Amino acid sequence: MAAPTGQLASAGPSESVRARHARRFIVGIAAVAALGGALFGYDTGVISGALPFMEGHFGLTSLGEGIITSALLIGAAFGSLIGGRMSDALGRRNALLWAGAVFIGGALAVALAPDVPFMTGARFVLGLAVGSASVITPLYLSEIAPPHIRGRLVSFNSLMIVSGQLLAYLIDAFLAQWGAWRWMLGLAALPAVALFIGLFFLPDTPRWYISKGRQDDAARVLRRTLPAEDVPAELARIDHARSLEADARRGGWRQLRTPWVRRLLLVGIGLAAVQQITGVNAVVYFAPKILASTGLGTGASITATIAVGVISVLATALGMSLIDRVGRRPLLLTGLAGMTVSLALLGAVFHLPHSPAVSVLVLGLMVLYMAFMQGTLNTGVWLLLAEMFPLRVRGLAMGAAVFMMWLVNFAVALAFPLLLDAVGAGTTFWLFGVMCVLSLVFCQRYAPETKGLALEDLEHELRKAAGPAPATS
Repeated sequence: MAAPTGQLASAGPSESVRARHARRFIVGIAAVAALGGALFGYDTGVISGALPFMEGHFGLTSLGEGIITSALLIGAAFGSLIGGRMSDALGRRNALLWAGAVFIGGALAVALAPDVPFMTGARFVLGLAVGSASVITPLYLSEIAPPHIRGRLVSFNSLMIVSGQLLAYLIDAFLAQWGAWRWMLGLAALPAVALFIGLFFLPDTPRWYISKGRQDDAARVLRRTLPAEDVPAELARIDHARSLEADARRGGWRQLRTPWVRRLLLVGIGLAAVQQITGVNAVVYFAPKILASTGLGTGASITATIAVGVISVLATALGMSLIDRVGRRPLLLTGLAGMTVSLALLGAVFHLPHSPAVSVLVLGLMVLYMAFMQGTLNTGVWLLLAEMFPLRVRGLAMGAAVFMMWLVNFAVALAFPLLLDAVGAGTTFWLFGVMCVLSLVFCQRYAPETKGLALEDLEHELRKAAGPAPATS
């Protein structure tokens, strides 16, 4: 059964109209759903500008900085598990609605926090929404997108994440002149309201509808995204994948014990860890602190961080344009090689005497590192996690992988300020460089290639590749 991987048909005027309507529908879905990615980016990036002012307000030590920064991340770890399970039980859209409501309440709570314990708790709650959105948004987009644009559409979520971070850096720089850190944190409530309202106008995904026996609803959505003649075949493909899974043991957690599924889960967890142990969020959360350690003032460091956000957006856009043409594995391997070189040079520069020239060189190498990271590894990992798991456990398995991602993120955010104090920035970045080398070996050995396959055909290929025993990549 051939996959509907071609462009929407345009044989006549009616098909041209259908194609235009399908494009508008998909663009509308991406615009609303990816607000979850923008909130993810804003809420993780905004702390970099707020933290220098919170240090003085709350009298924070390096450990205190790490705790407040990482509280959101440990919440996100649990939110990813909650989001994965909720998306399977309630639907992708309804789970995103829940996340949107928590985004609103969490943003207001952190903005009004009177002390460190309240701030830590509020950041944890906000993290539940961030973690849930980090699982549900790419899952939703991957399941509703036609195969020929799935890579670009899911990667659009990565673009929105880094765009949210850039927006946070811009707002931080603007509000820094007044030290208005509470406004920096609280403004996240505005896009959260837009997400919550917009979701009421979106359907759920065909794959979730079919998993609940709602074929008519699935067909209704597919007719809005595919040529009419491809809808019956796509319905049959999704239903066939579901029937294959019915032969396995019942229950989500028991499904994960199936050998080939377990192998995929372990690879997914490894990819999630790779994305974090290579140091990206040390730069995202602490860029002003890193730059200030070279002699720049607080205001100048916050403003200079905008360059990190700009290059992250541009690099992610480039990665989006390449990922369906080049493939997932080549981007991962190229990016990790570039990140290794960037971190080695960055670590060396920190051993030079402080000067304005060194500050500029540090910023330039941080920007180069982020260009490789955001354009390749970040884009590729999120897409692979949304593609590589079978339907019956997709939400659960992706939630488990992203749970590991957030746990490693938490560990890096908590440890980074302490490492700066203990061994210095140069040695810290060299340690991240070593992690890049190990990650390159892992991805060369285990990362799958998913380019161009419908999700159900991909499931069949990955099942064959796993086989009864461990297979080589």
